[in-house]
Amino acid sequence: MYFSFAALTLNAPVTAGVRASTVINNIKWRLLMFIVFLKFSENKGKAGDYMDGHNQWIKQGFEDGVFLLVGSLQPNLGGSVIAHNTSLSALRERVKNDPFVAENIVKAEILEIEPKKADDRLNFLIG
Repeated sequence: MYFSFAALTLNAPVTAGVRASTVINNIKWRLLMFIVFLKFSENKGKAGDYMDGHNQWIKQGFEDGVFLLVGSLQPNLGGSVIAHNTSLSALRERVKNDPFVAENIVKAEILEIEPKKADDRLNFLIG
């Protein structure tokens, strides 16, 4: 079954002839958020060797509109990322490409959040 839409209140264009399941999946992942924990492993000492690549990975995440915030886990436990505008499978693939993850400097854990309520300044996160 195909649908044509004259207008749809999403932040992404929808064209005529798009499958309904595709539109529904796009709506669903746009309403999800994720917290990624990047906790240091036993290879923490190699972090300096891969820091440039890790920082480029972070930069790309912001440029792609996926990362909202990155920061350190204290005290010196690793890092974290708050992400949106992606699916869980796409985020898993992105995280796998972080040099820190690829080189086993950190272990990644991804938690999925379905936002329900937000401060007015963050309403863009809940659709």
